[in-house]
Amino acid sequence: MLLLAGDIGGTKTSLALYATESGLRVPLSEARLPSADFGDLGSLVLEFLSHTELRPDRASFGVAGPVVDGRVSVTNLPWVIDERELEAKLGIAPVRLLNDLESIANAIPLLEAEDLHVLNGAPPKEAGAIAVVAPGTGLGEAFLTWEGTRYAAQPSEGGHADFAPTNPLEIGLLKYLWERYAHVSYERVCSGLGIPNIYAYLRDSGYAAEPAWLAQELAQTEDPTPIIVNTALDPSKPCELCLGTLDTFVSILGAEAGNLALDTLATGGVYLGGGIPPRILPALERAHFMRSFYNKGRFSELLARIPVYVIMNPNVALLGAAAFGLTL
Repeated sequence: MLLLAGDIGGTKTSLALYATESGLRVPLSEARLPSADFGDLGSLVLEFLSHTELRPDRASFGVAGPVVDGRVSVTNLPWVIDERELEAKLGIAPVRLLNDLESIANAIPLLEAEDLHVLNGAPPKEAGAIAVVAPGTGLGEAFLTWEGTRYAAQPSEGGHADFAPTNPLEIGLLKYLWERYAHVSYERVCSGLGIPNIYAYLRDSGYAAEPAWLAQELAQTEDPTPIIVNTALDPSKPCELCLGTLDTFVSILGAEAGNLALDTLATGGVYLGGGIPPRILPALERAHFMRSFYNKGRFSELLARIPVYVIMNPNVALLGAAAFGLTL
């Protein structure tokens, strides 16, 4: 049996074909295509399949956005995807959609030691719930619960919950963003979209001066996040403003990861996914992240017993979508 799996993002879409009896680590065919070059997912998939003689028997796609009744409006992409319409266009049945964070969650039980970077050494509790927090362009969250014989992934839109500041600087950040947004969620401050918000607040509040060379670089780009992050991590370009931005981001991420650990009682571990955590490992290994993660008052001791990992495998969402496809 041949399985087609996909990780559908606003920038790129990753697709792969698997012979299910051979496992999911080595696909028969794989490609990444620019999502915006296509009017819909069906057209993109047909382009991928035109380069191979293999024809899948079933398909599963992880999509950035909430899936309701087999239908989803893709976040950051003008696509509406419907399972039945895809089945008709592709000539494949069944086709199933799942949230992109649900995809990542499905992959967690399949990850191996080389796929992970350990941030603390606490041992996971057998059959304990597992939490997934994934800052990328946006902030995704999901969790897994033990169903007696296996883990089941549960989707969430927790990244859009209200941002809760934990110190005076973050209170100032919340007030600053209240003047600009009708709703200040964690995604507004804990994602690739949120990093420029933190930077702007620190700059405008006088936290540190903005170097002229940096202001010039930022004025010439549509996406300031990579410049801010790379400058913060580059010791040859000391910039207090960028360092403060990244430290604030990491502290907020630690606090929200701890929140989700409490929400789900994630004694099986907390996993950091998305594109940002692997890029900022030095910042995550400083005290800010774990200090914020543990800072839960009477429950700090409980948080100290929960392991935290960074997912280093860049294909984790694709792997999870494929794992879900095996259950169809």
